[in-house]
Amino acid sequence: MAIPVIDFSKLNGDERAKTLDEIANACEEWGFFQLVNNGIAEELLERVKKVSSEFYKVEREENFKNSKVVNLLNESGDEKLENVDWEDVITLTDDNVSEWSYQTSGFQETMKEFRYELKILAEKIMEVMDENLGLPKGYIKKAFNGEGGENNAFLGTKLCHYPPCPNPEKVTGLRAHTDAGGVILLFQDDEVGGLQVLKDGEWIDVKPLKNTIVINTGDQIEVLSNGRYKSAWHRVLSTIDGNRLSIASFYNPSLKATIAPAPQLVKETNEEMDQTYPRFVFGDYMSVYVQQKFLPKEPRFRAVRAV
Repeated sequence: MAIPVIDFSKLNGDERAKTLDEIANACEEWGFFQLVNNGIAEELLERVKKVSSEFYKVEREENFKNSKVVNLLNESGDEKLENVDWEDVITLTDDNVSEWSYQTSGFQETMKEFRYELKILAEKIMEVMDENLGLPKGYIKKAFNGEGGENNAFLGTKLCHYPPCPNPEKVTGLRAHTDAGGVILLFQDDEVGGLQVLKDGEWIDVKPLKNTIVINTGDQIEVLSNGRYKSAWHRVLSTIDGNRLSIASFYNPSLKATIAPAPQLVKETNEEMDQTYPRFVFGDYMSVYVQQKFLPKEPRFRAVRAV
């Protein structure tokens, strides 16, 4: 099995209906798919890879060699490390631009441009989801912006590197989890693999394809779709060779947004409306998620109902 690879440009041609069906099936059956011809210029994607690699080499590599996870692995003997990840990560948001790298030439400008393009792509994908789910155009975006549509949905970007690991059997690159937010857009390494998605009880490799964007649905899309589009478990394996680049951007609701299944997707019963998924404020969900990220998601939904 392999996750679906979809040509996003065909949405604008004679094959629109087929492409909509492909995306719907990918969302329903996988929660993951790769987009080729995604509308982001290859020249920009090449620049992103260049500045990200330079940034790690100049500003992060030596720190990682002295990091907690490296020291723990060196001291672990025969034990497997359970509660750490073999990754170097920084987070980029609109609120912390002043903290972005000044040392790596072109880093700030390139990542600002890249994030701008990713936000446009995310909103196009959400409109496709609206259409496939039979929701009004803009429904998901409006839900993410919260009451009054203050445009407070936000894009956070995790710039990660997974350096070569001398004992990959003893530590995971990133432990298995589902993503808390809405639509996730991943730009991953062209050559070094390691990302896997859980499908029907089997871990499936998300194989590197040059300059594609990997899309996956987060917990908030699962709730809004009333379970039609489930968030998928995924993980990253550490590897003995290669320094894997991973740039994951999360298009998330406003922390003040109230998230609930779309009424059009909920069947009314003789009792209350279907309560598989609760109604909650996204900020409350995140408070639960940060404590339970690597645990089953169903208890998170139950916990946030009680907030």
